[in-house]
Amino acid sequence: MKKIYFLIVVLAGGVLSGCGRGGGDRGEVVGVPARSFRAEVPYGMVYIPGGSFLMGQTDQDVTFSQIAQTKQVTIQPFFMDQTETTNSQYKMFVNWVRDSIAISKYINDNKYYIQPQGGAGKNANGKKYINWDYVKKNPIWSNKKGQANNSQKLQGMYYQGDDRVFDRDEVDVRVLKYNYALYTLRDAANYHNDKSKHRSDFIFRDTVPVYPDTLVWLSDFSYAANEPMVESYFSHPAFRNYPVVGVTWRQARAYTVWRTRYNDAYKDKRHLPHRAPYMLPTEAEFEYAARGGRIGTDYPWGGPYIKNAKGCLLANFKPGRGNYTDDGGPYTVNVRSYFPNDYGLYNMAGNVSEWTLSAFDESASSFVHDLAPTFNYEAKSTDPEVLKRKVVRGGSWKDIGYFLQNSTRTYEYQDTAKSYIGFRCVTHYLGRDIKDKR
Repeated sequence: MKKIYFLIVVLAGGVLSGCGRGGGDRGEVVGVPARSFRAEVPYGMVYIPGGSFLMGQTDQDVTFSQIAQTKQVTIQPFFMDQTETTNSQYKMFVNWVRDSIAISKYINDNKYYIQPQGGAGKNANGKKYINWDYVKKNPIWSNKKGQANNSQKLQGMYYQGDDRVFDRDEVDVRVLKYNYALYTLRDAANYHNDKSKHRSDFIFRDTVPVYPDTLVWLSDFSYAANEPMVESYFSHPAFRNYPVVGVTWRQARAYTVWRTRYNDAYKDKRHLPHRAPYMLPTEAEFEYAARGGRIGTDYPWGGPYIKNAKGCLLANFKPGRGNYTDDGGPYTVNVRSYFPNDYGLYNMAGNVSEWTLSAFDESASSFVHDLAPTFNYEAKSTDPEVLKRKVVRGGSWKDIGYFLQNSTRTYEYQDTAKSYIGFRCVTHYLGRDIKDKR
């Protein structure tokens, strides 16, 4: 018995010394120390479990529209925005760009920047970083007593001369541009054995005007009295929870980059690991999510009908011969209208069509892989228009029922903005599938 007790004490001591912080690794390979990572569902998103599905069109296609083969593909788990990106959410992006330009180019006051130790005004790398906590507490556009009055310094951001109306101070939206950089990983993989290439060859840089094109409510339609939508849709709080429209594919992608950096900055302050980057969904991810785990169905709610048993329409589209109000709204509606699909996603059909990450090619289904398939192409400004097509999914408030089908794919050019195209974001799940308990 004494020997048994002795062995227990020795083993316990060994375990405690091995687990102790000061015990070292005792010459063993124990891995690099790292903080534990626990998966979190990003705000406003839902979890989409990985799986396989039959991607492609159904027998209800209009004549001559069958441009893709039916194909079984597999999708890894990811998170997806529960709703389309709203005017209010996109306005956060616009305001962030506006305030960044105002502080860095017009105000130039050190109190709006993070002060490094020693109060030198600049960090060791010579760059200055905006103190957003200070900006939130001291709005730069406020004229209240006790707060900085920057009105004179900000005059350069307003429309000037004959562009002014009633001598009002209105921000010239043409100055609101966002600069960003991305790695083109596909190009890096294609040329990774080419010794003449440098890392800089695979960094894509872009400058994008961020303000939505509000004139789309007139330019999309001939002789339609949509002036109230031009004047109010993006700016009035009544539409804050409606889907943002008038954004190009390039603007939508710029938003995903900003949203990634915005969250990264929060995590960096708390020394937390980053999420996977926010992105636009590929067209395969969009169709998979729209189906909601159902097999062989026509619409996100199942189908085969667009009305429920009570005769109520299940999406915002163009019913019949054009009774736009029959489904509850003549234009777009609140992003949480109608019932969500089985994954909890709203308006995966109808309301607004949505940009995807994928480039459009009629024969893409025949050459993309069956594991996480997508066809991407980074179109240059000098490329022909046919190479600037991006896949659009979901159907919109002005489309007939055919475009609401899970499998229907169409396209729009990446630099065009429409009153019926919006977007939502995805971010990939890092680690094993949540349903995998092994």
